[in-house]
Amino acid sequence: MAVPKFNEFMLPLLKLASDQQTHFMHEAYEKLADEFHLTQEDRNEKLPSGRQYTFENRIGWARGYLKKAKLLISEERGTFKITQRGLEVLKEGLSEINSKYLRKFKEFQEFQGINKGLNHKSEKATSDQIEESDKTPEENIDENYRLLNENLKNELLDKILQATPNFFEKLVIDLLVKMGYGGSRSEAGRAVGKSGDQGIDGIINEDKLGLDVIYLQAKRWTDNKVGSKDIRDFLGSLDIRKASKGVFITTSSFTKDAIEAASGTTRKVILIDGIKLTSYMIEHGLAVSTEEVYKLKKIDNDYFEDE
Repeated sequence: MAVPKFNEFMLPLLKLASDQQTHFMHEAYEKLADEFHLTQEDRNEKLPSGRQYTFENRIGWARGYLKKAKLLISEERGTFKITQRGLEVLKEGLSEINSKYLRKFKEFQEFQGINKGLNHKSEKATSDQIEESDKTPEENIDENYRLLNENLKNELLDKILQATPNFFEKLVIDLLVKMGYGGSRSEAGRAVGKSGDQGIDGIINEDKLGLDVIYLQAKRWTDNKVGSKDIRDFLGSLDIRKASKGVFITTSSFTKDAIEAASGTTRKVILIDGIKLTSYMIEHGLAVSTEEVYKLKKIDNDYFEDE
């Protein structure tokens, strides 16, 4: 099954603590994963950022929300324990606990910014947003970051296709150098040249010492996909140039046959389509600038342990 929403972890987590003992979060991860029959694939699913497992993140937020409503407390790092209020909530025999239910508690309202100078319209909007979201605040940040990056990739690709062939050559060389290939900018520029068909090709150094070389081909194509024939021609060029490694870049994409042709050879051939090309540009800061930086802070528990 899919990883449950973070709200769906709230009641099981509270029930887990009903024995009034102190529990560790790693214990909750294991028991709730088993309770929800999560597969190994479910357990290995990570947030878009790749920093944390999704189900652990959602259980963590469930604990956080229950703590804000004073149903749980944490007496030490990575633990939780039920409060008297939490025990009273369990006596209600609820079928679920969610954000809407937790808003009955003043402390949780304050946590969400409700009743703190917000007008009725703003309060309702905040409540509706919380209730409609299936994801934790951290997941929403990651998802919005991903969407903004996807939009940026599309914009970059449009810009590349509108630019001149000379600009495309410059872009590819600049990217390779930023990624650590081709030696210096001037060395890479001498090694890579136009191929005469809306693309470039050449042999570049894999490292600054030139211990190995890579044959490069790049096609600035709009609609045409790179097919298996293009890959076979590329492999032939590797033989002619006595190169065992190659990188084929295109602003379009590769057909299934082309991908199979590249993977079915003993040579090391890397295929980079338009999406990967723009992803590398963003990763290495080429043709993009940082508009804003948001720093997410968390408690430094080590500081408090020194008291």
